[in-house]
Amino acid sequence: MNERIYQILDFDKIIEQLVNQAASSLGKERARQIKPETELAVVEQLQVETDQASQIIRLYGHVPFGGITDIKPSLKRVEIGGTLNAHESLQIADTIYGGKQLRHFIENIDDEELTIPVIRELVAEIEPLNHLEREIRNCIDSHGHVMDGASNKLRSIRTKIRTSESRIRDRLESYTKSKSKMLSDAIVTIRNDRYVLPVKQEYRGAVGGIVHDQSSSGQTLFMEPQAVVEINNVLSEAKVEEKTEIERILRQLSEKIADNHSYLLINIKQLTSLDFIFARAKLGQSMKAAMPAMNDEGIIEMKQARHPLLHEDEVVANDILLGEDYHAIVITGPNTGGKTVTLKLVGLCTLMAQSGLQVPALDGCRLAVFEEVFADIGDEQSIEQSLSTFSSHMTNIVEILKQINHKSLVLFDELGAGTDPQEGAALAMAILDDVVKRQARIIATTHYPELKAYGYNRAGVVNASVEFDVQTLQPTYRLLIGVPGRSNAFEISRRLGLEDDLIGAAKQLIGTDTKSVEHMIESLDTARRQAEQNYDDAEQTLLEAETLRDQLAKEWEKFDRERELLYQKAEDKAQKALEKARQEAEDIVASIREMKHETALKEHEWIEARKRLDQAQPDLARKEEQSKSVEQSHSDQSFEVGDEVKVLSLNQTGTIIDLVDDNDIQVQVGVMKMKVKKKDLRLLKRENPIIEQPLATVKGSNYHVKTELDLRGERYEDALQDLEKYIDDAILAGYPRVTIIHGKGTGALRKGVQEFAKRHRQILNTKSGGMNEGGSGVTIFELK
Repeated sequence: MNERIYQILDFDKIIEQLVNQAASSLGKERARQIKPETELAVVEQLQVETDQASQIIRLYGHVPFGGITDIKPSLKRVEIGGTLNAHESLQIADTIYGGKQLRHFIENIDDEELTIPVIRELVAEIEPLNHLEREIRNCIDSHGHVMDGASNKLRSIRTKIRTSESRIRDRLESYTKSKSKMLSDAIVTIRNDRYVLPVKQEYRGAVGGIVHDQSSSGQTLFMEPQAVVEINNVLSEAKVEEKTEIERILRQLSEKIADNHSYLLINIKQLTSLDFIFARAKLGQSMKAAMPAMNDEGIIEMKQARHPLLHEDEVVANDILLGEDYHAIVITGPNTGGKTVTLKLVGLCTLMAQSGLQVPALDGCRLAVFEEVFADIGDEQSIEQSLSTFSSHMTNIVEILKQINHKSLVLFDELGAGTDPQEGAALAMAILDDVVKRQARIIATTHYPELKAYGYNRAGVVNASVEFDVQTLQPTYRLLIGVPGRSNAFEISRRLGLEDDLIGAAKQLIGTDTKSVEHMIESLDTARRQAEQNYDDAEQTLLEAETLRDQLAKEWEKFDRERELLYQKAEDKAQKALEKARQEAEDIVASIREMKHETALKEHEWIEARKRLDQAQPDLARKEEQSKSVEQSHSDQSFEVGDEVKVLSLNQTGTIIDLVDDNDIQVQVGVMKMKVKKKDLRLLKRENPIIEQPLATVKGSNYHVKTELDLRGERYEDALQDLEKYIDDAILAGYPRVTIIHGKGTGALRKGVQEFAKRHRQILNTKSGGMNEGGSGVTIFELK
């Protein structure tokens, strides 16, 4: 695509904004090279990349690109055997670290939050190179200095240097104290990499040594006393050794960098691409842009599109449609009304979209991929236009006409202007006919009244105009497709105070054809305004209807809540009555239990009677509980042996003792064992019982009898009373043995428990707990 179009449409300014969004020098360099692509698949891929990066920025706000620099010159040097300095080596380590950070950031993004396969594929090719980064950082600190620990030899050399410097300073400082009168200043300084003293000229012989420099006046000599000459020599030799060792270390690092040259080049390539992609995404976010759907059919459809270089508070958004029912738009209207801005908007958004950038419009916009975008856009025209201006424009148009085809977008500003109006209008129509015939997409602006009816006489062409408010004498910058621009000269003149008779005389002088066109435009404008008013009314009605619907929904929800509340109150009342009846039944049961040893009532008869009592109660469970039971019974519940469950069909509580298969489960209810369907069970509680034998449960007291009783902390009489009741419940539940926890303490409660066991005829045997069961603080009863 010709680069001249970049300046005409201000695409170079978009490029500068894109460069500023890049995080690294690599990304900035790539952004400056951006060009519109002309293949649909390539453009679609670019848009997908930008969209995925935009999703990441929208959720996370930033992407880490810190530490990444352009290390390509350094890599080129090591490739040919060069040695990098410490700063260059550190840049490579920082770039490796930056690549790892970016890869870690992208890999930690949850797939359920974002689907970003293209970005993941790019970061997956970044090689961590941990070993190389570690080697560099072990030798070079964060300031770019080779550290003492880079090698044992370097550490030894620098120790020698520091020792020599310390000795020299000590000796010279003794001079500053003992011979301060001979010195110009009591300081130690350096000349020619040697430690010296500023000695007064007259004391040169008294100090003795080597003169390395003198002051501009000659009154001060910078002398190295003879006493430190030898130590300075040792220091100089050590510094030469230090430089040699540092060069060796850097050469070794450069060789290791060269060994990883190919990986580093791939990292740089991927980091450049990623920075460029995220720069495009950040630019789109700053413009509040949207991802366009691309096509190769020449269709342009943008809703509420805004010129990307105009401030959001100043620009007027417009709808643009081109390429389906018509291939050409002819825009008429006053100067400074926004015609040229519209041309540049369409052209600039096309270049942006084909470069992988998002466009400032609403979601759902469509843009076409063109092989070329041509434009002839000049400054605002005036009646002082000369022939040279017309010739310049016509030369440009001639070149454009030589190159256009059905894959071209052509933008003409003030087509045919700068010459005789009749000839200019005729040329404009001929040029438009030729471009339309070649099926190129074209948008043209004009002042010629002859072109106002052009769209009505040509297939594939539509008129448009920029709106002008006669009341304020200001353009509104709104684009009206399908309506040619009106001549507002008479209305403006009347608003400015011109006499009506003069305006009437002027109207008599214009031609019949012009009057017909103006009447047609006026009729269209009136119809448009009426349609807009009708649309606004319909939108208001729709809004009121939606508000009414929301109110009805809230009232219905309120009614449902009140109805449920009434149901709940009624059921609560019934439940209280039921509980009262059940309590009375429990009292009877307690009396029967006390007389059990004196009666002939059998255990299975007792359970059957109790079952009939429970089944006789009315089903008064609240609807909420019923819905939960039904929902849970049909859900895929997981059961384990030992789980406490409710048998829904019997309304009884039991314990799972065996998982027969996927659908059948064996449950113990009281002393009865039964096989129950899985869907007929509801999980109540899951415990890990102390003993391995399956637990049996009984519903006689509305609670599950445990296999142990804790009497610690109770009074003696209360404890024995609780023990007696517990043993009765345990026998009724069918337990073979139970555990009584009485603690050690004084031993009174343990003695009372054991004496109770001797008197009770249902207790076969007793024993103290084992080491893992509580020892002497626990007594275990074996039951009949």
